[in-house]
Formats: sequence, structure tokens, C-alpha cells
Amino acid sequence: MRIQHLLIPLVLTISFFSCIETNQSFTKLPPGLWRGVLKLEAGTNVVAVEEEIGTAVQNDNDLPFQFNVIYDDPTTFHIEIMNGEERIAVSDIIYGLDRKTAKDTLIINFPVFDTYIKALYEESIIEGDWFVNYKPGYSIPFKAYHARVNRFKDLQKVPTADLTGKWETTFEPNQEDEYPAIGLFEQEGNKITGTFETETGDYRYLEGTVQGNKLYMSTFDGAHAFLFTGKIMEDGNLVGEFRSGNHYKSSWIAKRNADFELKDPFEMTSDLTGEPLNFTFPSTDGSMVSLTDDAFKGKIKLVKIMGTWCPNCKDETKFLLDYLKNNNPKDIEVIAIGFERYKDEAKSMAALKRYKDKWEVPYQVLLGGTSASKSKASEKIPQLSGILSYPTLIFVDKSNKIRKIYTGFSGPATDQYQDFLNDFDRIIEELRKEKI
Repeated sequence: MRIQHLLIPLVLTISFFSCIETNQSFTKLPPGLWRGVLKLEAGTNVVAVEEEIGTAVQNDNDLPFQFNVIYDDPTTFHIEIMNGEERIAVSDIIYGLDRKTAKDTLIINFPVFDTYIKALYEESIIEGDWFVNYKPGYSIPFKAYHARVNRFKDLQKVPTADLTGKWETTFEPNQEDEYPAIGLFEQEGNKITGTFETETGDYRYLEGTVQGNKLYMSTFDGAHAFLFTGKIMEDGNLVGEFRSGNHYKSSWIAKRNADFELKDPFEMTSDLTGEPLNFTFPSTDGSMVSLTDDAFKGKIKLVKIMGTWCPNCKDETKFLLDYLKNNNPKDIEVIAIGFERYKDEAKSMAALKRYKDKWEVPYQVLLGGTSASKSKASEKIPQLSGILSYPTLIFVDKSNKIRKIYTGFSGPATDQYQDFLNDFDRIIEELRKEKI
């Protein structure tokens, strides 16, 4: 009897904190918080008894994320995806009645990344798939529940450790393709946020939970779907698994090390010849653009190697746009060279045009190639020792000589971001002082 008395308030507590109700009127999706789940493997549905009491029970093959439905007027809404501090507004949404099924149909487009979610809505549940257009046949089952508060679990277990701090991390340990990273975490109670920073970029804004000796973190931004799971070992180290969509899985290990550093991004890629840089590629405006064009003569050039499919490239684009807006430099030209994932040149150019229009990019955006392969991209700019990462930023002086090359981009989610800002300003000022 004592156990029964304890269970009743427990169930009520779980139900209260798991679901929230809205009194706001709506014409389409219910407004407010939703919990989305990408099913990375088939057969990972939560069992009915757990659903009945309103709990979100984490399966290691489920990649959860949260989003808000926000109404702009009585009939129009957008969603806002939440990953830690990151907020991603998505307004390209089609909502209507499917005449064949007599159910409400929802399409959420991520046009810059050329992906979309297509699903049916019924009784506070959205169910469908996430599709990636540039990967033929690639899709992941998707399901979302209205008014679910927690990203991973509702049933809370006391964490066995506080993971806040800096972690020396190795992905694919003891394998040929192992690579180093830094784990940066902040933990408050069960909630944890942070990222993994590698020598070529970072794994975005991660958010999750620590339950007992288990760690769960995820992010979804329309381009990438990342899931990190881990176990806190008795010696305090971490052992885990990394999933990228349903196509990639790897292992990782980590130990606390406040002094661990990665390679200097300015030392990873080099200029092989010392000669002036030159290239000619087609632009989104239909012209052929060369670095020797009159528009660039006597100016500092920032040549950005990128892809529209690359979130770290988007972070770097945002930085450059903010810099140009805030400083309005007359002596600097930015040129972006995109390497796309479509073999069809027209589709690749269309992706670059969408990118340029979406972010209101004022500088030239060129098509470097119809493959995102780093080796093939390297062939297009043979003066470099190789293109190791998207993005790569090349600092070119007034005489068209390469002065610095920054490999990768450590975005705002990392502790290297401020270092990059300081280095960027210093290099620009040095190049400004030089005479032709």
C-alpha cells in the first residue's frame, strides 16, 4: 500500500512536467514547444506504457531536438529550432489538407541546405520523414510531440559527475582515421550544453542531459543531425558513440585536460609556390570572375572556400557579413568559391544563388566545382597544399599573394572564436599598412 501511495504523486508529477497546455487559439499546428525525434534506426518507438504516463524515454537510436511553433498572425506561423543557445527560425513552411488521406500535411523546407521534412499532423503529433535532396534515397523517420518539455528524458536520475570543463577527446581511437578534438561542456544539474571542437571546425551547439552515469547530447539544424551518447567510467573518463544521421557511426573517448590544445588553424594549410594567386570561376550573376579583374586590384582579398551544405561555412558567412556591415571597408573584397554536392552544374549554381539571396550576400559567389570532395576541390586551387576543411579562408594581399590561410572555422559555440576574431583584425591591419 505504501508503494501505491508513492506512485500516484510520482505519475502526477511526471505528467505535469512532461506536458504543457496552451490556451492560445490556432488554425494549424498548436503553438508552443514541440519535441521532435529523428529515428536513426527502425523499430525504436517508445513502448505504450511509457507513452501513457507522458514520459520521453530515451532510446540510443533516437535523436531528439526541440522547436517552438510561433504564429506571426492568425493563419501564418514559423518554427524556431533550439539547440543550446542557438535559435534557428524556419519560415518556408507549407501546410494543407492531403485529399488522399484527408489529413493535414506539413512540409518544412530548409532551402539553403536543400533538405526538408514532409509529415502528417494529427492530434498533437507530427509524423513523417526528413529528406536530403542531394543524397538520392536518403531519409530518416521523424516524429514530433506537442508540449513535451524535456529534450531527452523526463525521468531524472542524479548525475554521477559534473562534466563542466575542457576534455581531451579522440574520435575513432586506435584506428587509422582517428582524430583529436576538444569537448567543451557546461552542466547544471541534469542539463548539459557544449560542443566538440576539431581541427577543421566544430559539431555545432549541442544540448542534452546527464542521467546517472549516462550522457546524451544532440543537435539538428536542417543540415546535420548529430547524436552523442556516452558513459562516465569509474575513473572519471568518458567513453561514447557519435551518430551523424543514419549513415555514420563512430566511437570516442575523452579525459579531463584543461591544457589540451589542437593544431593552429593557420599552420595546417600552406601556399606551395609563393606566386600570386589566380583563378577563374563562373559567378551566380552569370559572369566569369578572375582574381586579376580590375574590381580587385590594389585591394585586400578574402577568398572563402565553402559549400552551401556546410553549417560551419554559414557561421563564417555570418561573421564576414557582420564585419562588412559594421566596418564598411572600401579596401577589402570578399570572394566565395562554393563546392557543391550536385553533379549537375545548374543545380549547384541554383544552390549558390539560394544561399546568396537567403543571406543577402553582397560579394561575388563563384562555383568552384560540382563535388564537395576535398581532393577534387584541391585540384581546382592547386597552389594550396590541399583543402582540408570547409570552410577555408585565404587572406590575399594587394599584390594577390597569399599571406595567411585559416583552415576550418571555430564558431561562436567554441572557446577559439574570440582568438579568431583577434587574429582576423590583426592580419587585416597588417595588410592595410603594406604598400603595393
